[in-house]
This record gives sequence, C-alpha cells and structure tokens, in this order.
Amino acid sequence: MAAVDYKRELKDLIDVVVSEKGSDLHFSVGSHPIVRVTGSLIPLIKKPILTDQDVEGFARALMSKDKYEEYIEAYEADFSYSHADGVRFRGNGFFQSGSMSLALRLIPNEIRTIAELGLPPILEGFVQRPQGFFLCVGPVGQGKSTTLAALVEYINVNRAEHIVTIEDPIEYQYDPKKSLIDQREIGVDSKSFETALNSAFRQDVDVILVGEMRNAQTISTAVTAAETGHLVLSTLHTNNASQTIDRIVDSFPAGQHDQIRVQLAGSLAGIFSQRLIPRISGGLVPAYELLVNNSAVANLIREGRTHEIPTMIETGLDQGMIDMNRSLLDLVKRGEITVENAFAYSSNPKGLERLM
Repeated sequence: MAAVDYKRELKDLIDVVVSEKGSDLHFSVGSHPIVRVTGSLIPLIKKPILTDQDVEGFARALMSKDKYEEYIEAYEADFSYSHADGVRFRGNGFFQSGSMSLALRLIPNEIRTIAELGLPPILEGFVQRPQGFFLCVGPVGQGKSTTLAALVEYINVNRAEHIVTIEDPIEYQYDPKKSLIDQREIGVDSKSFETALNSAFRQDVDVILVGEMRNAQTISTAVTAAETGHLVLSTLHTNNASQTIDRIVDSFPAGQHDQIRVQLAGSLAGIFSQRLIPRISGGLVPAYELLVNNSAVANLIREGRTHEIPTMIETGLDQGMIDMNRSLLDLVKRGEITVENAFAYSSNPKGLERLM
C-alpha cells in the first residue's frame, strides 16, 4: 500500500472547509474528518475513517518539529498553521482515550468591520478612549476574537497608535495603516502572557490586546495597564457581564477581593457579551449584551452587588447599554432568527417572554 501524502490530503480538506464556508476541521481516530458549517458538524464520508497513523500524520503536517515534540510531551498543544495559499488556522492538539485528536479553527484573512459583522456602532466609542479595560466575553466559538480584531482594525485605520497584541497563537494578522502594530505569540516571542504584558509597559504602547486572560496574574497586570494610561482589550470565557466581574474577582485570594473590585470599578470601560445564532436565511448573526461602566455600575462593582447588574443593563438603554433579550427580540422582529432560537439562546427566557 502506498504511503499517504498527508500534506496533500490536508490541502484537499482545507479546500473543502474554504469552499463550504466552514469554520472548523476535526481529526479524531475512528471517525471521518469532520467540518463544522454554520454551527453543524458534517462528517466527510467520502474520506476514509481515520486511524492513529492518520491523525499522527496530520499532526506532523500541521505542527513544527518543536511544537510536535511539545504536543507529545505535554499531551496537548496550541498551534497556528498557515497554508501555502494564505489560509490560516489556529489549532489544538490533544489526546483522548490514548489517541491523538486535532481541532482546527479557520481564521479569515479579511478583517471585517464592526458594521459588516452586524455589531452595534457604540463599540467604536470604546476604542476611541485613551485608556480603559474593555472585555469581549462569551462561550467558545461565539466570535469574540473576530469582534476584537474589528476593534483593533478600527484603531489601525483611524488613529496613529502603537498597538501590541499578545496571543497564543496569533490569529488575525494586521497590515499597519495609521498605527504601528507588533504581534507577539506566546512560546515564540515571549514565554508567558504575564511576561509579555509587563514588557509592554516599556514598549511605548498605547493599545494592548491580550488574547485571553488565563489567571489572576494576567488579569491583575491587565487592570494595572488600564489604570496607567493604556487601552486594554481582552476576552474571557464567561456568559455575561455580571458573571465576568465575579470570575475576575474570584480568581484572586479572598483577601484581595476588595482591592480588585476597586481597581476594576475604576478601570473598566465596558463588557460586551455575544452569541452567534443561526440566521433563518443561512449563516450566523450576533445577539449581544453590553454593559457600560458608569458611576452607578462602578458602585455596584465596588460593593460586590454584581447580582444587580442585569437589572442595571435592562434599564440602562439611555446610557448605551444593550440587554441580551432586547437584542434577541430585535432579531426576531427583523426576521433574522426564529422565536425558538431566541428562547434557546436567552439566559432569561421568562424575561424574554414578557418582552414578546
């Protein structure tokens, strides 16, 4: 039997992802290669079921020698992969039931604008600020990185700033326009998020994008950066604004909770939570919640009354706040999504029912 050319096979599979407008590609032993299209997983049944040898072959084709060795030693690894025709993926290698598995997420080459993504224009206001802490939150795969890329590109197009991105791995690649943009990849350009963040203070930086805040040390340094005259953009895997604040505070020892609440109340600009919902006409459309940090919200944060934040958002329309249920209702009224999906994606279905 002839040896499989995994690089050629990989190109064929990437062509399928691109042509079908897919978002993800999965390799798992005992399954056909699987593509995610508009939120649904589709097995590529014309391709053979994958063996251990196949997944190992794809892993070697996707990763550098050093990254592959890291994967084998640590049993998991994040990586990025650039195909010859400019198609880029971020990937994760892991083991399950003793076998290798790979998950790839397509990174679009084109950075779409805030308007093209169907996001609210008020987001532009947050990145016009000289300093502050702005978070884009939501579960995995809900477009957080794409939203932050649109915000960074808005700055790049409109202002002369020094922007430093700290990512693991680098996702969207920016062409400098008015801004100077330095992109740093953890494991390649710096040893850790904390090290890269601390170094940024000595790099005459104006805007810092932190790909993900993974621990209290990173969060603390990011908040300090926002307090000391920088605009800091980042993400968290949380569901909404109140949960995000609780997650940040709870990541610190109990004795530091009061201090971090005070710092957060003073530095936070806003929290944008988003979900991608199947559109009736095909594709996905965002629904979102926006918390704007005003004096009333800052008081709630300082006093640990985060359970009152959802009510503050519901009643803060005149302050620029956006309630998730109202966003869902607006999509239903515009014929973008079904009523069933609106309720499925609502964290407060009873509240949505009252609005209906």
